[in-house]
Amino acid sequence: MSIFFFGTRRIPISTLSTRWSVSRLASTSPNQQHISPPPTLSKLETPSENALAREWISKFKSQSIPKSLVELTFSRSSGPGGQNVNKVNTKATLRCTLSSSWIPLWAKDTLKKSPSYASSSQSLLITSTVHRSQAENIQECLSKLHALIMSAATANLVNEPSEEQKKRVQGLQKAEAQHRRMEKERRSATKRSRAKGGWD
Repeated sequence: MSIFFFGTRRIPISTLSTRWSVSRLASTSPNQQHISPPPTLSKLETPSENALAREWISKFKSQSIPKSLVELTFSRSSGPGGQNVNKVNTKATLRCTLSSSWIPLWAKDTLKKSPSYASSSQSLLITSTVHRSQAENIQECLSKLHALIMSAATANLVNEPSEEQKKRVQGLQKAEAQHRRMEKERRSATKRSRAKGGWD
């Protein structure tokens, strides 16, 4: 294990990497700097609206939410977790207002039904204490938020029918048209028969 000497203390390099990973997070990945703005759609009703939503979701899926878009606070964790528990502020709490412009409008009604939604502040509230380091708990919160937005954004998508479903619908429509045509011919034949009978 590599050791870094800080004054008279010996600190493992792996520990320093964990502590410094959060401060380096925004500068190391371009995807962490920017979230593509979603289309201004309050509902997904037409095929074109669904197509625009799918395009944004596809981009957002590969992006990470930067810390600058949320509010983070820290407190002491409780319960088992090693020597850091109850000594340092490892518990991370993330707050994200639902009015944030990068959250899709069509996803907000679904997000309001989430257990993470706090109606008093109209925001999403996510916490993490699963890791022993503050940096890892921050990343855990951001990952949970990303998954929550993804789930809400895709919840109202109207799935396009498969080729098999399209063929089945076309077959039913064709059968229905043929049935109407035969019924029309039958009624016409009945009328002709009655007309002929009147001249006898």
